[in-house]
Amino acid sequence: MCGRFTLTATPEALNQLFPSLFDGIDIVPQYNVAPSQQVLAVRLRPGSNQPEAVRFRWGLVPSWADDLKIGYRLINARVETVRDKPAFRAAYKHRHCLVLADGFYEWQKRQHDKQPYHLRLRGGRPFGFAGLWESWRHETQTIESCTILTTQANDLTREVHDRMPVILGPEHYRHWLDASVSGTNGASAYLGPYPAGEMEAVAVGTRVNSPKNNDPGCLAPVAPAGDSLF
Repeated sequence: MCGRFTLTATPEALNQLFPSLFDGIDIVPQYNVAPSQQVLAVRLRPGSNQPEAVRFRWGLVPSWADDLKIGYRLINARVETVRDKPAFRAAYKHRHCLVLADGFYEWQKRQHDKQPYHLRLRGGRPFGFAGLWESWRHETQTIESCTILTTQANDLTREVHDRMPVILGPEHYRHWLDASVSGTNGASAYLGPYPAGEMEAVAVGTRVNSPKNNDPGCLAPVAPAGDSLF
């Protein structure tokens, strides 16, 4: 699964993914993004084929839900079942997005505790997770929310966890965002594990364990204990 991630990239770095899209946007570094928090994403503007930067609540809330709390259970959607699950199938058919990040955390089970790792692309460049979004309305309140797709882990991530978020290469961004196309064909070819050789895993301290901590200390590297697999 993907339960925490980071986005510390500058607008200039994000503009490498979508030129000029992030000009003038106030982007505060996020070192420990947790469910229910606001995340930065890209979608196609409704009724248009032009991308736009938006903020979503992390944890998808289906339009038919009675309570926002359902979002805590829907932070991830498995690629193997997303087309058929009632909570996700409408969004998979109609509402795709890229959730922006520059790394994610996973915890490696050890004999007596868990060692957190920050997994990222080599060089630390930002990227987009494959995501889905929904709009939920209740009385006068409207909430736009999202989920992150997950797939089987690659060889690197598998040393920590058996699942990983779907990281898309830039060559697939446009196709994925156009749900009218990718929601019916072609997407399965690139929704698998990201190449392990293009990633790295860095052991970090337990400060990241609490979502209350959101500062550079969450990314401070540590020497993993002797029973670490790395």
